[in-house]
Amino acid sequence: MNLTKTKAVKRLASSVLFALLLGSAPVAMAQDANSGYQRPPEAIAAIIEAPSTPAVSISANGEWMLLLESPGYPSIEEVSAPESRLAGMRINPATNGPSRGNYYNGLKLKKVSNAEEFEIKGLPQQAQLSNITWSPDQKYIAFTHTKANGIELWTADLGTRQAKKLTEAVINDAYSGRPFEWLSDSKTLVVKFVDEKRGQMPQATHVPSGPTIQENIGKAKPSRTYQDLLKNRYDEQLFDYYMQTQLKLVSIDGKQEPVGKPGIVKSIDASPDGQYLLVQTIQKPYSYLVPHYYFPYKVEVWNRSGQVVKELAQLPLAEDIPIAFDAVAKGPRSYNWRPDKPATLYWAEAQDGGDANKEVAVRDHVYMLDAPFSGKPAQLAATKYRYRGVMWGEGLAIVSERWWKTRTERNTLVDPAKPAAKATVLIERSYEDNYNDPGSPVFTRNKYGRNVLLTDKKKQHIYMISEGGSPEGNRPFVSEFNLKSRKADILWRSEAPYYERPVDIIDLNSKKIITRRESENDPPNYFVRDLKSKKLTQVTKFPHPAPQLEGVQKQMLQYKREDGVNLTAMLYLPKGYKKEDGPLPMLLWAYPREFKNAAAAGQVKSSPYEFTRISWGSPLFWVTQGYAVLDRTDIPIVGEGDAQPNDTYVQQLVSSAKAAIDEVVKMGVADPKRVAVGGHSYGAFMTGNLLAHSDLFAAGIARSGAYNRTLTPFGFQQEERSYWEAPEVYFQMSPFSFANKVNEPILLIHGEADNNSGTFPVQSERFYNALKGHGATTRLVFLPAESHGYRAKESVLHMLWEMDQWLDKYVKNRQVQ
Repeated sequence: MNLTKTKAVKRLASSVLFALLLGSAPVAMAQDANSGYQRPPEAIAAIIEAPSTPAVSISANGEWMLLLESPGYPSIEEVSAPESRLAGMRINPATNGPSRGNYYNGLKLKKVSNAEEFEIKGLPQQAQLSNITWSPDQKYIAFTHTKANGIELWTADLGTRQAKKLTEAVINDAYSGRPFEWLSDSKTLVVKFVDEKRGQMPQATHVPSGPTIQENIGKAKPSRTYQDLLKNRYDEQLFDYYMQTQLKLVSIDGKQEPVGKPGIVKSIDASPDGQYLLVQTIQKPYSYLVPHYYFPYKVEVWNRSGQVVKELAQLPLAEDIPIAFDAVAKGPRSYNWRPDKPATLYWAEAQDGGDANKEVAVRDHVYMLDAPFSGKPAQLAATKYRYRGVMWGEGLAIVSERWWKTRTERNTLVDPAKPAAKATVLIERSYEDNYNDPGSPVFTRNKYGRNVLLTDKKKQHIYMISEGGSPEGNRPFVSEFNLKSRKADILWRSEAPYYERPVDIIDLNSKKIITRRESENDPPNYFVRDLKSKKLTQVTKFPHPAPQLEGVQKQMLQYKREDGVNLTAMLYLPKGYKKEDGPLPMLLWAYPREFKNAAAAGQVKSSPYEFTRISWGSPLFWVTQGYAVLDRTDIPIVGEGDAQPNDTYVQQLVSSAKAAIDEVVKMGVADPKRVAVGGHSYGAFMTGNLLAHSDLFAAGIARSGAYNRTLTPFGFQQEERSYWEAPEVYFQMSPFSFANKVNEPILLIHGEADNNSGTFPVQSERFYNALKGHGATTRLVFLPAESHGYRAKESVLHMLWEMDQWLDKYVKNRQVQ
């Protein structure tokens, strides 16, 4: 078998390459005989149409559990409703909230101690509930309800188990993030309201007022590709209209009090004592080059009456951030309240001008400032790598930092009362190393209702939950980490034949934890585990969400690539299949990942005991149709030392795919002449490359991918070099460059309204046109109104039908000569 096809010329002059890659004509799509939405085989459709398993939210004290019931997939009518796409956001003009939001249609309350379940009375009819949030004292929840004409704020009293409406449909939920926040008294919320004085929605005119102009004078301002940017003055007016917000204090009895003047409110954050508000407001000028989160903004502290107590910063438009992954904007950033103090701010400031390419001893300073904010900021820490945040305990702080180029993370213990004292490095490690991941700290609620590190009484230990990577697969654990010795003692660890992940420690003294437990055949459910008595008490009893998959055979495969890198994949075989039945057609599904370390790349990253779960984008549907399915197939792209992973992307891609196929063929379960490859997003990009550079596969399926890297010239995925710095890499990695080499059938599917950076629908359109122009067997399917992930039931069912038809024709029933 010829593994690597003849390659085109390695390098083309920039001007010629751009002309070639950008100059293709629009696709002329013929009317398809299969018009309208189609339905896949019933075994597949039934999985999509089955009732959803409730989501779970557990109170901080572990006393209560909310069961959040979902209505399942929305209709295409809902998904295709009008939306405004502005500055990287998508807004529903009818509600002044997010377009195509995710909602719950029911809430139930469950007592964790005895699994007793209660209805919450008084919920709205035809509920569309979101932003569900516990009050600091855990006695209430607040949530929004989206109606046809707006968004309401509601609360529910967990004592009476009664819900009630607090406001009319006037909440402004257009901006990202929650539109309200509890104050520490658990009786008051600060809420974003639509400004009632904003006037009528601006009306578009068909007569332009003049050209749209952008200008740059001699400054390098590279930026990655973004969707849904502002395009003209009318877009700016719409942005102002939707974002104009009036803050109000709302009590749980419904009383409202305006706070401050209206503005384009980016975020609000109440101080732990509830006396101040940290308010960020977007300023002009806006940008047509970057999304809203790079727009100029002002950071202020207000009192509860809305008076400005302190202006902290005026941050300019951030169009000039370098494209390096650890680059940040100049000036102060990441303002937050210390959770263990009444009103103390902390934030970071880059010491390298935000440029990760500069060699400096200190990347960031972290500062603190106490109310009334008139003193000089105190320095909490100086970081070696890029600051990522602070995890606060009562009187202690752990500063987190990371550095992408070396894949290094560091956590440092700091005494905030003595910031000048020497800090202690608790953990410094490669974050690619799954086997030595100590995990993330467990938090608890303090007197202000804020999350702080859970510690023992002497504050000598914190508690960690880790995924527990090992050569046998992930075995999650909870540990006690000594802050002095920097050693961890595992208190409990998941054991075969279960995959059981600790969720929270609900009683440190009695050593009781909540876990989420599953096995190959048992769906995930929640349990209380007593570490002293070893008693296990089941709290939820969710049924199998997809009975069609019961009896499906699952096996974790471990094998080697030709360069010695260890690889892993999860093999699924149909119910009742035996090797004597002969080799099966197979679908290989993958998503490549980059590594700086071959050993880390070869680590096992999943568990053989995880429940076989399925979602709209899964390849597992085809195990019900007589296929072997190889899922989560390792495709590591490694670049150790000074080498970059993508320098040898194609070679490593083909080598990994060959190793996977060789393994299943050796086992006798897959027919090497009837193997398909598929993936979504970067997995679609992978699929195009594998068909262009190898003859390993009978066909391919590529969903919502990017195929021409010159259309993302300032970096993509984990590639931070620009096209002009690495033109060969961009050319060699673009399946578009080798469309003439694709001689296997390839199905392209794309959401017509893709909102993901870089995967513009034109990527599939141009790739299809190039394939068609060279006589390839190909089909392009645009799903109307769908984004990067597909949501409407009609879209998902049709996508599955397309894939099933393609696999049956070109893989299962392939005519091999």
